[in-house]
Amino acid sequence: MHRLRAASLRGQQRIEGWFVEGPAEDVFVLAVELNAKHGLPLSRKDRNAAARRIIESHPHWSDRRIASVTGLSPGAVGALRGAVDMPVAPLSLRVGRDGRVRPLNSASGRIAASQVIAESPSASLREIASRAGVALATARDVRNRLRMGLDPVPPKLRAAEADCAAVAAPGPTDSGTVPDQSGVSFENVLARMRRDPSLRMSQTGRALLRLLSSQQVPDEEWRDLVAGVPAHRAVDVAHAAQLCADRWLKFAAEVRVRRVQSEDRAPEDGGLRRLSPGA
Repeated sequence: MHRLRAASLRGQQRIEGWFVEGPAEDVFVLAVELNAKHGLPLSRKDRNAAARRIIESHPHWSDRRIASVTGLSPGAVGALRGAVDMPVAPLSLRVGRDGRVRPLNSASGRIAASQVIAESPSASLREIASRAGVALATARDVRNRLRMGLDPVPPKLRAAEADCAAVAAPGPTDSGTVPDQSGVSFENVLARMRRDPSLRMSQTGRALLRLLSSQQVPDEEWRDLVAGVPAHRAVDVAHAAQLCADRWLKFAAEVRVRRVQSEDRAPEDGGLRRLSPGA
């Protein structure tokens, strides 16, 4: 932006540049990353402002990934994340610099591992880890804790899980429903997807639409479902719902990563199309 302004003040009619295709949020990330690596270093104020903007546009990115883009330390990014007023509930998953999706709190994974062990006591550690979506070390620790008669989730993780739930729990409005803070309703998004031939004409697309349509439940029906849960099954139902929520969050994060990776695959110039000075 500044170099373009300087060229304009000098009276230049053409400049050398790059065309970049993609969402404005991703283009901003690329601009910050490029500016952090060459030319006049960004000031601390500029890097903090860039990190805040990336936290808001890419909340699923880990602190280390954002730090690698902005030139800040992961600790500084973490402090900024806590100060950013996010319009949506915190995610339970983050995408790291290597593109892998990791949970912020492994409580749900430990619970899933304990359920796998209960269902298949003779299962190997690799099978437990694969079915529960946890690391081998976590599967081993869960099995050892169960053998000793302990809770599969250590007290510290239980406390962290409770803190996350308290932060994420939205307050009811006067009508008893939670307002749509995103500005776009689920019904409108689903309607747009149903009109997309690339989804309607493929088997996997139709399966995805069916899954999402099954989530289209009115608030009063959700309340009826809550009231219909037997007291002795409340814990199991809550765990199952949390595992489903975590699975959808992981799916959402992986879809975003897949989009970014597909845009990064390229031509050898890194996906940028060069504009010659005479163009």
